[in-house]
Amino acid sequence: MSAHEAQVHGHCDARFAAVREAFEENFRERGELGAAVAVTVDGETVVDLWGGWADAAGTRPWERDTLVNVWSTTKGPVALCAHLLADRGLLDLDRPVSVYWPEFAAAGKERVLVRHLLSHRAGLAGLREPHSVEQLYDWELTTERLAAAEPWWEPGTRSGYHALTYGFLVGEVVRRVSGMRLGAFLEREVTGPLGICDFTIGLPEKESGRAAELVHPRAADSSEQAAIFSQLSPAAIAALANPVVGATQANTPEWRAAEIPAANGHGTARAIAALYGVFAGRGSYGGRRILSPEAAERVREGQGSCRDLVLGAGFESETEIGLGLWLSGPNGSYGPNPWAFGHDGFGGSCGLADPEAGVSLGYAMNRMGPRIADDPRKMALVASLYSAL
Repeated sequence: MSAHEAQVHGHCDARFAAVREAFEENFRERGELGAAVAVTVDGETVVDLWGGWADAAGTRPWERDTLVNVWSTTKGPVALCAHLLADRGLLDLDRPVSVYWPEFAAAGKERVLVRHLLSHRAGLAGLREPHSVEQLYDWELTTERLAAAEPWWEPGTRSGYHALTYGFLVGEVVRRVSGMRLGAFLEREVTGPLGICDFTIGLPEKESGRAAELVHPRAADSSEQAAIFSQLSPAAIAALANPVVGATQANTPEWRAAEIPAANGHGTARAIAALYGVFAGRGSYGGRRILSPEAAERVREGQGSCRDLVLGAGFESETEIGLGLWLSGPNGSYGPNPWAFGHDGFGGSCGLADPEAGVSLGYAMNRMGPRIADDPRKMALVASLYSAL
């Protein structure tokens, strides 16, 4: 059975048949290898589909409980942790980061606010000095270098996507405030209480048998990726290529064992939909409140639209980041509601929340496309979801 003939399993309410159709078309027409998609409406799962292969060779079927690295889709749960602390009065998003992390005040960063970290406006999109993948696995070294780093631009003035540094920056603040690394905090305060057993920062070794193999973009897609990278500014190169990470690195035991909260969350589409369902439910999911409605609303508080200093060339118009997630905006990245919001993962995955419609969506896959955001497979699923509402 080829990817074009992939069997799709799971359930899909009749009302959302268009989502199943788009999911099947992803295999036939858009090069899907293995993937899953889930949708919740008012906290109830209405779509839970999976299919294809968990490995490049096509020897392991994608199962109901297959886990996969979802790259920056992880950033939504990271933001949730910060907002949970703020909701409890333990973290003030309008105070300087150095209040919680004194070393961070170095190199002119004494006025960088916590909100600037969440909205990718801290000017620390990447490190200026070479930073290897192996060094990325070292939490203390990476956060020490970020604390000492000089911003690439005046903090607070523009957004510039902090592809890898976001998780260390927000994660270190969470650690300084709570005394816990972000992965442990997420499990204790969010996934544990909500019964979301299939989403972790990094991947426990005991779960490695369930992990899908990430696969590099196809040759044509790789050419598109090379063209995108050829246009990058120095700050963007620092953000996206210092170090270079991709499928090769993410398939290793070392990557899975590390804690890289911007990029190495592992989960199922079902778990992603549940986590973003907290935002869609205005702080509640499955009858349990995680955030106050006011705190949940604050997540999508726009910080000003602009041409993002790292990703700007990849979008038709300006984009806007809230306090941790991207607004759908004029690009319709998360559907026609401009105030819907979410986060994409490098190569295609996605988490989406639309409180007005009461819906969340999770999408995870293993054949990476060339884009950091708005992969055609994800956009087809989002369009199909809204056609059914």
